[in-house]
Amino acid sequence: MDKRIEYDTIGPIEVDQNKYWGAQTQRSLENFPIGTEKMPDRLLQAFIMLKRSAAIANHQLGNLSNVKKEAIIYACDRLLSGEETEHFPLVVWQTGSGTQTNMNVNEVLSYIGNQYLNNQQQDVRLHPNDDLNQSQSSNDTFPTAMHIASVLAIEEELLPALLMITQTLKHQREKYKDVVKIGRTHLQDATPLTFGQEISGWLHMVETMTTMIKEDLVHLNELAIGGTAVGTGINADPQFGDSVAEQLTLLTNRQFQSSPNKFHALTSHDQMVRAHGTLKALAADLMKIANDIRWLGSGPRAGFGEIDLPANEPGSSIMPGKVNPTQAEALTMVAVQVMGNDATIGIAASQGNFQLNVFKPVIAYNFLQSVRLLADSICSFTERCLVGLSPNEEKMTAFLNDSLMLVTALNPYIGYEKAAKIAKKAFDEQLTLKQAALASNLVTEAEFEQWVDPKQMIGDV
Repeated sequence: MDKRIEYDTIGPIEVDQNKYWGAQTQRSLENFPIGTEKMPDRLLQAFIMLKRSAAIANHQLGNLSNVKKEAIIYACDRLLSGEETEHFPLVVWQTGSGTQTNMNVNEVLSYIGNQYLNNQQQDVRLHPNDDLNQSQSSNDTFPTAMHIASVLAIEEELLPALLMITQTLKHQREKYKDVVKIGRTHLQDATPLTFGQEISGWLHMVETMTTMIKEDLVHLNELAIGGTAVGTGINADPQFGDSVAEQLTLLTNRQFQSSPNKFHALTSHDQMVRAHGTLKALAADLMKIANDIRWLGSGPRAGFGEIDLPANEPGSSIMPGKVNPTQAEALTMVAVQVMGNDATIGIAASQGNFQLNVFKPVIAYNFLQSVRLLADSICSFTERCLVGLSPNEEKMTAFLNDSLMLVTALNPYIGYEKAAKIAKKAFDEQLTLKQAALASNLVTEAEFEQWVDPKQMIGDV
């Protein structure tokens, strides 16, 4: 493969002729042969948006010529179309400030921008540091890109997925609001409720999480840009941060603002920790919902069998006819991954030493992975499980009528201890609750029929 020579402050280095990156990207590629986890596309797109906005801001502040600004905008727009991703090869496991990824973006944009300038027959050249990194440092651009990427991922991927599952659960709640079934606490029989009420609990979890995630966006909208190396803003116009945030707001149609304290923005990632904590809470709720559904659908003959789940694929390579709750299993695995990511992010964010946290790439990678996995798994679970879920009303009624906990309805009339004696007698002697109640001479048949009515025990449907 043909090579060309690129230079940086270390010296010359060979780069493949057909690659757009320069010396610093090449050195990172060679110095960090660690793992296969690459910088997320979402983060790289955020970086390119940032560089576009920075070029406009620098031009408006009189620090960048119009010719160079137009070349940078051309390069950014070309990459924002989603093509030429092969020019961003760097792994997550690099410098903790993300400097090499910042320079990778700078070098690729310079390369494309210089092609544009050549075609325009301009006699100026873009420099990765002097022009693409003007008024910036990796220390403020990387956390800025982290926040941009996180906001866009949540708004474009996760919130639509949560809306989808919310609408589905609302439909199921209304559809099954009159189906009475037995409740369970401590994995034991409890008092009745409707299947619609049970679903309403799942629904409220999702709605609450949606509200909390939207609240987190308010804090993620703060950007570190303008702080440069340590938060003082050295080599940047004092208006640069605000100007970039304004341009990003126009470009993304999302409200961004420059952080009022750049010393905080460079060394602390508490906003990411808080937001991912909400993602962990969402994962916990999704784990609960998925587990409820696979328990209720267990069987078909040796389990609860209270609900029927869609049969999407054969469940066993050895047992013919077996169908498993695979969508629930996939969702619970995602939940576990998100919980693990939260531990990583929390520990990484605690490592802000003096003016900089140097665990930024791993925080960004895990955060964006969590958002993507949650969004994808929620959509799949909703489409391939929840939509086709239906109650087995015959089984629900059988469990309901056989439950001893209906005796709770007698408490106001005969007291807790006498009601407990009836339940114990029914269990020990394998009687129905009604048989045990009448045999105990504690209630009459008419009283039992009046007082022990499951439909009167479910509250306001």
